[in-house]
Amino acid sequence: MPSCLRKPSILCSLGAVLIIGSIYLWLQISQGPEIHSTIPDPDPRLANLGTTPEWNTLTQYNGVLSLDEFETALHDIYLLGPNLHFDINSEGVKVTSTISQDIPRVTFAQGPARSQPPRYWRPACELPPAPEDRPLDGLRIAIDPGHIGGDWARMEERWYQIADTDPVTEGDMTLLTAELLAPELESLGALVTLVRSTPDPVTNLRPDDLRFYARRLLSGAPEAKILSLSQRLFYRTAEIRARASLVNNTIRPDIVLCLHFNAERWGPIPTMPELSPRNHFHMILHGAYLDSEIAHEDERFELMHKIFQRTHEEEAALAKALATSFLAATGLPAYLYSIGRPAKRLGPALWARNLLANRLYQCPVLFFEPYVMNNKEVYQRIQEGDYEGMREVAGSIRKSIYREYRDAILAGLTTYYGSQRTPH
Repeated sequence: MPSCLRKPSILCSLGAVLIIGSIYLWLQISQGPEIHSTIPDPDPRLANLGTTPEWNTLTQYNGVLSLDEFETALHDIYLLGPNLHFDINSEGVKVTSTISQDIPRVTFAQGPARSQPPRYWRPACELPPAPEDRPLDGLRIAIDPGHIGGDWARMEERWYQIADTDPVTEGDMTLLTAELLAPELESLGALVTLVRSTPDPVTNLRPDDLRFYARRLLSGAPEAKILSLSQRLFYRTAEIRARASLVNNTIRPDIVLCLHFNAERWGPIPTMPELSPRNHFHMILHGAYLDSEIAHEDERFELMHKIFQRTHEEEAALAKALATSFLAATGLPAYLYSIGRPAKRLGPALWARNLLANRLYQCPVLFFEPYVMNNKEVYQRIQEGDYEGMREVAGSIRKSIYREYRDAILAGLTTYYGSQRTPH
């Protein structure tokens, strides 16, 4: 090639590189601040990605509970340790804070009169009468398919595969169950919304957006640990907070059904999983705060909403009916947490734990944990996929695992609301 043509070619290449680099920098400058403006600065006094509470909103609960009612709920359901963060006297309760000053004292009800707690959800006793064949008439239900599916499941470590068989992916399994459940609930009169309707996450944030936050939390740590934390912040924290915003601000349901599948340890290599002989069922209600959790001011604030909205009363009654139907429909044994785990037993297969979704969703949350995904029989049922009717799988005639899950929920909700609502 002549030298007169070679030099312009090099200059053109350099020019192209400069142009591309300038465009990249412009995109980083123009988009970066917008993304990071939605991410709060880390504060050890707050939970991850938490924000400073709006304490004055708690005054809306004046006169809702008596001193005895508040203390009973606080100690029987919500705290695992002693009370270190709530200043309680005969007049009311004040949450301690080092972030904010002038925290209001929520006044207790004096005598038999009670103010109604402000809340967007309705317990069964406040619902109007329903037709006998539509016991869920007008009930607003959000179905929250747990985790995320598709390729995201590998990052979450809720995925395994044996040889060339179909991958076991919890986020896709919960979404399939939700899609089977929604039309059946609607046929019983419910107004149903899926919190997640695709395999993709609800949050717009991605692990790279959270790398700076993770680096602030792990100052000086190796980059591999920072990357791992940024991924956990993405799927375990930012994702649930995005769903909570959708539930509380847009859907505003009477109940949320959080669908999950359980698992035992399957080892470090998801393509060579260990199958377990164990299989069980339980449900998780909100409560049982560790001292390290209640030390976060935003978690104390969220707890106050739960206590004063009397969420646990409706949640526990619903969960009892649903646990009964699940144990009968599946034949699974009730799961028992080992001693020392941060959980309180509230009944057969019913446990209180402080999970982010249960805490942030400001309504009764029914958090299901049936079927051990890497149990030998469950694995065969998952490989069989969804099907209508009955089929012999793993030596027994069974419904598809997804329809068995669906039908257990339908039976429990029908029983509970059918007994609580006066027919037309």
